[in-house]
Order: sequence, then C-alpha cells, then structure tokens
Amino acid sequence: MKQSLNLGQVREFGNVEFLARQMVEGFITGLHKSPFHGFSVEFAEHRLYNTGETTRHIDWKVFGKTEKLFVKRYEEETNLRCHLLIDTSSSMYYPEANYGKMTFSVMAAACLAYMLQRQKDAVSLTTFADTIDVQTPVKSTPSHVHKLFTQLDLLMKQPKPLRRTSAADVIHQVAEKINKRSLVIIFSDMFENVSKSDALFSALQHLRHNLHEVLLFHVTDKKTEEDFAFDERPYEFIDLETGEKVKLQPGQVRASYQQAVKQQFQDLRMRCGQYKIDFIEADIAQGFEQILTAYLVKRTKMK
Repeated sequence: MKQSLNLGQVREFGNVEFLARQMVEGFITGLHKSPFHGFSVEFAEHRLYNTGETTRHIDWKVFGKTEKLFVKRYEEETNLRCHLLIDTSSSMYYPEANYGKMTFSVMAAACLAYMLQRQKDAVSLTTFADTIDVQTPVKSTPSHVHKLFTQLDLLMKQPKPLRRTSAADVIHQVAEKINKRSLVIIFSDMFENVSKSDALFSALQHLRHNLHEVLLFHVTDKKTEEDFAFDERPYEFIDLETGEKVKLQPGQVRASYQQAVKQQFQDLRMRCGQYKIDFIEADIAQGFEQILTAYLVKRTKMK
C-alpha cells in the first residue's frame, strides 16, 4: 500500500493522533495477514513452574502426561517494551518549508505508537538534541499513549535555533535507565560531529550489550542531502546546528559532496551491521510504509 499523505498535509491538518490512526488502519487493511490478533487473551506457550508462584495457571493435563509442572503462559506476558527516540536538533527541521525530517519522524513515531498500543505493547518517548528534552515512562494505557501524541504534536512547532546533536551522550543515558529488555527505535539524521562517530557507536553498542534490540531510522531528504539535486545557480548554504554559512554554486562541489556523503552512509551501515543494529534508510519523500514494514519485520523476529 502506498501512503499518499504528504508532509505538508500533515502540518496543515495538525492532528497527529488522528492521522496516525488512519494511516495504520489503512496499512493493516493492505496486509495479507494482520499481525494483530488479541495479544492479551490468546494462549501462547508453556513454561516451567517456578517454586513459590501461584498454582492457578498450572496445566494439570500436561502434568498428568509428563509429571512435570508447567504453567500456561499468555501473550500478555511476552508483550514488547518499546522506546521511541527522536533527534530534535536543528538539522532535523530541514527542509524549512515543512520541517520535513521532523514532520516525517513525528508522524512515523506516531504510527508506531498507535500500532504498539493496538498490540497492547508498552511504549515511551524520548526527545533529545545535545541533552534529553522529554522522557516519558514506558506504559501501554490509552491515556499514556494520548500524552505521547500531545508531545509529538509539540515537536512540529517552531524549532529552537542552533541546537546540536549529541546522540552518544543521550543514548548512554537511555541505556542506563532501561532495566528490562526492550526495542529501542531511533529517528535521527545522524548529523553528528564525524570525530564523535566512535563515541556514537560505543553508545549504540551499550544498548546491544544490555540485550536491547535497536532499530535506527536514518532520516534524510535524499534529493538534496544525498543527491545534492539543487538548480545550478548561486546558493547560500547554512549549517542549521552551528549557523555557519557558505556561498557557492552546487556544481562546484556536487561530485565531492556526493562522494563524502556516500562514504559516511556506507560507514554508518557497516558499523550498524557489525553491532547487529537494524539500519534503515528513511527518505522523507517515500512515505511511511517503509517505517511500518521495517517495524513489523523486527517485531516478528523478536517473538
């Protein structure tokens, strides 16, 4: 199913919760087999009985056959804990016309939050630039998820200028605070100081060392940030995180720029592969199906 909603429409409408519900329901309708099938009531499997716990769920029929105590385990015991992390540094509000990367990340995170709620999974939201701005508890209640949507709506307001990314420090903090195995989903353009790349991957490795699964959506406006597809005329390019400016014609630097960016993205992909981190290139012009599909693939593997 092709998502037809564009980022300008998202900003114009302004109700993230409603749009997320519509998009997810449409996405589910397009699937051949829906993965949503009553997690809280369906019987899942057996596990060995632990001394001291209630005997209410012991399967006595299995005991009669095996003379071993097994407890019926239900899907609600295996539900996911998911932490959504959104980079709110200044570069995420590019392109300025519709705050493209931020609008895309907000809408994608909203779709995932709604999908998680449908599956009765617990979800939290963390927003950050050089420090953590917002960090919610991880819960599955409708009121909690509604609060997440409210926070996501706020992210599409006027950005604070010259906010740099410091993902490494933030991810280390998040890794320290998560005390149960979880899925950590990160939305970021990864425009961090190149000299800090080792620190960034050390932080991501910290998550993996603590047995968390990591899904990294590398959010870009591919047309301009990767292909450098600007008209051949003079431009003034501004670094949104430092304010530094440079005047030039795109043709003067296009080839060298494309090569540098290609190398950076390849390095990101390779390092993520080494740490068994799912690295997904998320072009904001390609809609939200790419996000939902990647999540479902990951969710299926974690069952």
